[in-house]
Amino acid sequence: MEALVRRYCKRLISGNREFILREVLAVKGLMELLMRPRNTGEKWTADEVMEIKSHLRILSKGIPAIAVFLLPGGSLLLPLFVAILDRRKRRAS
Repeated sequence: MEALVRRYCKRLISGNREFILREVLAVKGLMELLMRPRNTGEKWTADEVMEIKSHLRILSKGIPAIAVFLLPGGSLLLPLFVAILDRRKRRAS
């Protein structure tokens, strides 16, 4: 079931990636906060997750695909959201 939800979310976000990225970049500090675990390896604090959800709540009014991250358990999918929005080139393993 989890794999199905992950695929569905990835398809929703990927289809709107450029628009979502533009909106996330418009919110000062949100991109840095989202990327911190990928860049530093540190986990988000509970307060940071609440801040991210607050920003996503506002963004979900214009981008309904983001609403899935506001549902109960949606914060477990935040790393997927970050992976899709990551603008760095991925190295081939």
